[in-house]
Amino acid sequence: MSLLHIDLESLCHIVEKAREFQAKEEVVLPDVPDSPSEDWALQILADHSEDHSLGEMTRAIGEMSQRQRAELVALMWLGRGDYGIEDWESAVDDAIGDYSLNAAAYLLAHPMVANDLQEGLIAHGYSCDQ
Repeated sequence: MSLLHIDLESLCHIVEKAREFQAKEEVVLPDVPDSPSEDWALQILADHSEDHSLGEMTRAIGEMSQRQRAELVALMWLGRGDYGIEDWESAVDDAIGDYSLNAAAYLLAHPMVANDLQEGLIAHGYSCDQ
């Protein structure tokens, strides 16, 4: 039984849009931020505000509840190995707050976010390749 409160279709849409956005040549990501509220992560969103893929992704994330945004961040952490599946609820709890409030900027600040989200889904027994 999945512990995810986000439907697979929405997750896969976000993965696809993140992949499309970060594949573009003009997107340059600085070093990973120390916190999700650092201004440069928000600057990425401002610099590319006309980007269709970015707009779709940020809208989809913006429509999520705080719990769902926290799960999205936790899914990336799970996918990159920061947490194991047995620590899922701890990861979600740790993502609530600044991380979930600034989820779109925080996620886009990580160049491997699409792959990490996909790996997190696989850990839960799902895949966007189905």
